[in-house]
Amino acid sequence: MIELEPIIVTGARTERPVSRTPATVRVVERDEIEKQMQLTSNPSAIISRLIPGYSVSNQTISGASETYRGRDLLVMLDGVPLNTPLRDVSRILALIDLNTVERIEFVSGASSLYGSGATGGTVNFITKKATDGKPIVRINTALRAFTANVGDSLQPEISASITGKAENGPDYVFVGSGRFADKTYDGAGRELPSDGMLGQGGGDRFESGNLFGKLGYDLDLGKRFEVSANWIYLNQDPEWMTTYLPPFARPDFTRPYEGKSVLEDSKQISARYTDDDFALGSLKAVAFFNDVRKRFNYSEFDLNYNNVVYYSGNLGDPTSPFNQTDLSNQRGGVNLTVDSPLDRLYDGMRLTWGADIIHEKTSQVTTEGRDTFNPMSMMTYAAFGQLEAPVTERLTVRGGMRYEYFDLTVDDFVRPAAFLGFPGLGYAVLPDLPVAGGEFDYSAPTFNLGGTFDLTETSQIFGGFSQGYALPDVGSFTRRAGAMSTPQILFFGCFLPPGPLPPVPFNCAKNLTTSFDQISPEAQIVNSYELGVRGSYDQFKGSLVGFVSTSEEGVTFDPATNSLSQQKEIVWGAEFQGEWAMTEAFSLGTFLAYREGRFDQNKDGEYDSWLPNNRIATPFRAVVYGDYRFDNGVVFHLEGEGWTGRNKAVNPAGLSYELEGDFLVNTSISAPLAGGTFYLGVQNLFDEDYANPTASSVRENAALGTLEVHGWGRTVSLGYAKTF
Repeated sequence: MIELEPIIVTGARTERPVSRTPATVRVVERDEIEKQMQLTSNPSAIISRLIPGYSVSNQTISGASETYRGRDLLVMLDGVPLNTPLRDVSRILALIDLNTVERIEFVSGASSLYGSGATGGTVNFITKKATDGKPIVRINTALRAFTANVGDSLQPEISASITGKAENGPDYVFVGSGRFADKTYDGAGRELPSDGMLGQGGGDRFESGNLFGKLGYDLDLGKRFEVSANWIYLNQDPEWMTTYLPPFARPDFTRPYEGKSVLEDSKQISARYTDDDFALGSLKAVAFFNDVRKRFNYSEFDLNYNNVVYYSGNLGDPTSPFNQTDLSNQRGGVNLTVDSPLDRLYDGMRLTWGADIIHEKTSQVTTEGRDTFNPMSMMTYAAFGQLEAPVTERLTVRGGMRYEYFDLTVDDFVRPAAFLGFPGLGYAVLPDLPVAGGEFDYSAPTFNLGGTFDLTETSQIFGGFSQGYALPDVGSFTRRAGAMSTPQILFFGCFLPPGPLPPVPFNCAKNLTTSFDQISPEAQIVNSYELGVRGSYDQFKGSLVGFVSTSEEGVTFDPATNSLSQQKEIVWGAEFQGEWAMTEAFSLGTFLAYREGRFDQNKDGEYDSWLPNNRIATPFRAVVYGDYRFDNGVVFHLEGEGWTGRNKAVNPAGLSYELEGDFLVNTSISAPLAGGTFYLGVQNLFDEDYANPTASSVRENAALGTLEVHGWGRTVSLGYAKTF
C-alpha cells in the first residue's frame, strides 16, 4: 500500500501533512533528484520533467518565459525568497546547486503566505540536514558532452560535501560545487548561439561555482539556532555575436562578441531560531540578507527582433557600446511565524500567525554606469493569520488572511537615449528623458479558504480559493519610460522615415520630462481556484486537479513590440499525475498537463485575445517514464517528454505566431561500483532537431513570424558518486 500521510510540507509556513493541504502539492525527494541529475544538473530542466504546471525548460542559465501555470513562480531556499520583486529578472532557478538540496516542495496556485511573487505557485528548495556523528563525505562527479562534437562540448562537473555533528557541539553541512561548459549543439549538429533569447545568456562557455555552508546547534529540547550562507558565481564568455535572422537564431562567426562577460555574483545569508516549547505554541524566527549582482549580455540593434537599444548618437551604427546592463539588488528582513494550538477552544484547531518586515533596494546601470531605471528602495510590512480546524473526522478547513503594505521610494533618474525601429514604418530616436521619482505605496489584503475531505484513509478531495500578490516589475516599466506605446514614442521622440539611414550623428532636440506617477504600474492580485482529488490505492498513487486563475491587473509583455501592458487575464487548465509500482522492481509513471489563457488586449472588459507565447508556449504537455531495478542494484530509467504546438491569436486582429510540438526520449542507467554509484545518462536519445518552444517565444515579428531558437541535441553524461 502506498501511503500519503507521512509526507510533511511547509507550504503554510509551518509543517503540515500533504493530506491536510487544500492545494496541489508535489514533493521531490533526494533519490528522485539524483535520478534526474544523471541526465542534467539544470534545476529548471529537471523541474519541467517532474512538475506538470511548469514550462518546457529553455535550456539556458536564464528562466526567461518559463512560467508556472502561465504565471510567476516564487523561488525560495529554505523558506527565504530569492526573487527580486522591484526588477523581476529571471536568472534564479537554473543556478541553484542541487547538490545542496535534500528535497523540493511545490505548492500550486496563487499564495501570499511568503510575500509577493507567487502568482502561479511556490517552490521551496530545502537544503540537506546534518548527519549525526563523525563526518560523512560525498563526492559527485560528472562529464557531459554533445555527441555532435564531443571534444568541443565537454562539460565537467564536480561537487564535494561534508556533513556531521560534533559530540555535544554544533552540526554542520558544507558543499562546494563547480560546473564548466563549452559549446552547445542542436539536433542537426549546428552550434547554438550564446544569446539566442537576446540579453538573457545562453547555456555555453561558462564556468560557475557554488559554496554552501550551514551550522546548527540544539540549545535545548525543542530549541535550535542555525545559520547558513550560499554563494553563487557564474561567468559566461560568449565568443560570437548572434544573428537574429529567420529561420533560427545562430552564432555569427564573422562578428566576435564585443561586450563584457555575462556575470552572476549572488550571496545569501540567513539565521533562524526555532522553539517548539514556546509559550504560544511553536516559534520560528528567520533573519536573512540577499546581495544579488547580475550582468546581462551585450546585444546590437536588429530591426526585426531587437528593435530597441540604447543609442550611440550615430544613425549608421545606432547601438551604444554600453548597451549592456548590471543589476544590483539587496534584500533583507525578518520573518516571524508562530503555530498556536487552540484545543481549548476547539479540539484540533490551530492558528498559524506572524509578521514580516523586509527592506529592499535595487538599481540597474549600463556598463558605463548610467541608470537604466529609477533606483528604488522599498519597505514591506506584513501580518498574517491562518486558521485550521477539523470540522468532522473527515473534513478539515483552512482559511486565512495576509495584509501587506509596500512603502516605495523612487529616485529621480535620466533614462538614456534610445533608438527604435519599426519594420516598414521607420525609426525613432528618443533623447535622454528625465524621470522624476517620489514616494508611493501599495497595499492590499489577500485571502485564502480551502478544505480537504477524506474519501478513504489514503485519499482526499481538496480544493479552495487563494490569492497572491505581486508588484509588476516596477523597474521594467520605468526602463521603458516614454516608449510604452506609439503615441508616447511620437510625443517624446523624433520620427525618421524608413529606408537606409545615413552614417551621420543625429540627436533629437526635444527637451521633455516625465514622472513615475504618470507611468507607475498597478499592483497585481491573482485569484486562484482549484478542485482536485489525490490518493493511493494498492500500488497506485496519483492526483487529478482542475484550476482557474484570474487577475484584473495582469502584466503582459509583447515581444514583438518590446512593450508592457496591464489588463485583466484568465488562465485555466487541468493536471493529472500518477505512478504505479507494478512490482517491487518495476514502476511506471506519467503526468498530463493542459493550460491555456486569454486577456483583454484592447481593455474593453472582454477577453479578446489569447495570452502570448511567452506566457503559454505549450498548451498540452506529457511525460511518461518507467524504472526497472535489477537484483544486482542496476537501475534503468526511460522517459519520454512531449508537448503540443500553439498558434493562437494574440490580438483582436488575429495576429498569431506559430510554435511546433515535439517529443523527446531520455534514458539513464546506474550501477553500484567500488562502493559508489556509476551512471550513464542520455538526453534527446534520438538527436531530435527541434525548436525549443519556451526560448523561441521570446522574440516574434509580425511579418517574419517566430524566430526559432533550437533545442539541445543529444547529450551524454558519465558520472560517479561515492559516500565515505
